[in-house]
Amino acid sequence: MPGVNVAGMTQTTTQHQAAPVPGLTDRDAGTTLEPALREATAVVPDRVSPAGAVLPGASPDVLTPDAPSPDAPTPDAATPEEAATPARRRAAISPSRAKDFRQCPLLFRYRAVDRLPEPPSQAAVKGSLVHAVLEHLFDLPAAGRTEQAAQELLDPQWQELQASRPDVLGMFAGPEDLGAWLAEARSLLTQYFRMENPTRLEPAEREMLVETELASGILLRGYVDRVDVAPNGMVRVVDYKTGRSPNPRFQDEALFQMRFYALMLWKLHGRVPARLQLVYLGDGRTLTHDPVEEELVALERDLEGLWESIAGAARARDFTYRTSKLCSWCSFQSLCPAFGGEVPPLPPEGVEHLLTVQGA
Repeated sequence: MPGVNVAGMTQTTTQHQAAPVPGLTDRDAGTTLEPALREATAVVPDRVSPAGAVLPGASPDVLTPDAPSPDAPTPDAATPEEAATPARRRAAISPSRAKDFRQCPLLFRYRAVDRLPEPPSQAAVKGSLVHAVLEHLFDLPAAGRTEQAAQELLDPQWQELQASRPDVLGMFAGPEDLGAWLAEARSLLTQYFRMENPTRLEPAEREMLVETELASGILLRGYVDRVDVAPNGMVRVVDYKTGRSPNPRFQDEALFQMRFYALMLWKLHGRVPARLQLVYLGDGRTLTHDPVEEELVALERDLEGLWESIAGAARARDFTYRTSKLCSWCSFQSLCPAFGGEVPPLPPEGVEHLLTVQGA
């Protein structure tokens, strides 16, 4: 079935395909965020948005439920710099941590409470690299946003990533392995230009940190890849994926992360985003969904129920492990009883910080 073109993007028709969003056209792509939204959010440069997180009963944002998302950086996990810093910002629920708890409470504990470091993976770092290139591509004037320009950005972005995380070179067996990996990243950039024409886009925001507190006092936090705003104020939220699009059975689950963003933006400026859009560079498909207020109200209730479960586990000092096929990709097998490991003592300061998710 032929695709349609909305704001410079050729969209693959899916079961979530909707009518074009008023105001988001080739002629007038996004301009600037509404003042209320801009004041309520902060732009964070050089960060990668969390990828493919899912909630209640869902499986990861992948082709099948048997493997984790191939581009799943977790910016709310501890970095070496953050781990060495005494002062910490208030804890929040993010899409990635929500997915962790549903998958395995012990995995959630190690990432959100103990904040244990994890070795880098080729898939996740590739996602970070491609995201960084696409972010900086829009620093260029519209006419200069060519595929050649994007390819020229890849090497400096790779050098910058290595400088911030020297351990990434340990992912490769040698120069040939690294060369093949970089070639895969370049092919994803080529695919991007087959799907979207960046010369016809002026994103309102890129790599945007969004935080909001629900009426229940629960703090939500997420990183949005791109926000497009039309002159009439209609908002489109876009997220890039370097993996393949999900099987139709899992498309609703794949959209959880985007609904999470929609909920935060709705709470911040009182208007439900017109469109949520997942751009899968792995196979050149686009998944779109036009949310409605009722589904965001239901999501808010689900998140409140999830937090009750998390808080209950924290107060009981009992984050149990849960086995699944996803255990094969877990970084913490040596600390899991399912694999003969021993669970370390629960850090009380980590529990105390976790409970700051819900304010008074």
